[in-house]
Amino acid sequence: MTGTGRARPGETERGTLDKAAAENFPVAPFFLPRAWRTDLMAVYGFARLVDDIGDGDLAPGGADARLLGVPPAEADDRLVLLDAFEADLRRVFDSTPHHPLLHRLQPTVRRRALTPEPFLGLIAANRQDQLVTRYETYDDLLAYCELSANPVGRLVLAVTGTSTPERVRLSDAICTALQIVEHLQDVAEDLGRDRVYLPAEDMKRFHVQEADLATKTGGASVRALVAYEAQRARDLLNEGVPLVGSVHGRLRLLLAGFVAGGRAAIHAIAAADYDVLPGPPKPGKLRLLREVGVTLRGEG
Repeated sequence: MTGTGRARPGETERGTLDKAAAENFPVAPFFLPRAWRTDLMAVYGFARLVDDIGDGDLAPGGADARLLGVPPAEADDRLVLLDAFEADLRRVFDSTPHHPLLHRLQPTVRRRALTPEPFLGLIAANRQDQLVTRYETYDDLLAYCELSANPVGRLVLAVTGTSTPERVRLSDAICTALQIVEHLQDVAEDLGRDRVYLPAEDMKRFHVQEADLATKTGGASVRALVAYEAQRARDLLNEGVPLVGSVHGRLRLLLAGFVAGGRAAIHAIAAADYDVLPGPPKPGKLRLLREVGVTLRGEG
């Protein structure tokens, strides 16, 4: 930060990328080829920034809004910011983007022949977050995950040159599972943002009211609901795990890390007796490594 409280463009970019360390699964681990790491971090920078815009978590000072050409009077309007971000994304494909994270993305897009669709899906998901804050059915939630999570896996396959229709299908199952797990970890935080990602039909089935989610600790009904949704995520991970065995080398280890991150997070939730309201249950590194081994061996 400068003395005026404004972030330089480079500082804005670095702060966004630093959040990679807090993810449930490795974003671009050291064992990957350098070119893959570079491109995966470029994709991550885009995904992290669009989520920060949608969640209102941009760095203070309005640097991102200025970089996107949004006037100060509208710098807190998330829909305006998302529109400006989409316009800058389109420049990645036909001219020169303004935001440094999108400028960083442009060589990756050209090198890997990426298309706009998965990036636009992630923007659409964050736009939907401003307009839709409750989901009536599990199918409604899956449709949201199709925008908010599945494009990330598709981009990983595209960057690594391994995309096939069957791998995309398996990747979608894994990514949707990871999104559901994240929602379970963040029930209390999401409610603070006036968002509930637990399907209303499931809440009704388990006799859970929104007021029950606002308490410091979850009652038996809340924990039963969380356990039910965690099993759904576990089943999706198991459905997608053949993706790991369909590739080789260091990519296989990366994809095993994604699955293991989800499995370890579900284990942490279960170890907390499915009480996620005090805060997000987080897995330890040993558990994560154990799950990597299990996934590589093709075990459930």
